[in-house]
Amino acid sequence: MAGESSGKILLEVVTPDHRLLSQEVDYVSAPGSEGDFGVLPGHCHFLTTLRIGELQYRVGDQTDYMSVLWGFAEVTPTKVTILAEIAEKAEDINVERAEAAVRKAEERLERGGLPSELEEARVSLEKARLRQKIASRLREKAGFRPL
Repeated sequence: MAGESSGKILLEVVTPDHRLLSQEVDYVSAPGSEGDFGVLPGHCHFLTTLRIGELQYRVGDQTDYMSVLWGFAEVTPTKVTILAEIAEKAEDINVERAEAAVRKAEERLERGGLPSELEEARVSLEKARLRQKIASRLREKAGFRPL
């Protein structure tokens, strides 16, 4: 079991569809609605809302990433539970689709429109750029360097 004595903390990431991750980790960083926060084993209890952002988790020397789009985080001394509306591991992101979504959202913003349409386009752009960022981290780990 994860906990203070093992030097690990259990990270669980759950979406409405499925459990995306359940793994003992050394460290978690998550996108809280009031700012990013980091968690080590033995952290105090708290509950917070999440914004669109990058979830990082480290095991040994390896750091992995996933996108998180809204939700809640519950932290205890032995466990971090992320209940996300949408979450996606870096290896599951389709880079071409993310790039196309960035272009489409940028075009929607350039066209203008009603405030609600512009806000929707801004959120779409933020989500697409996050997905691009997460996917690029995986490519960097694999040794891919853009020209």
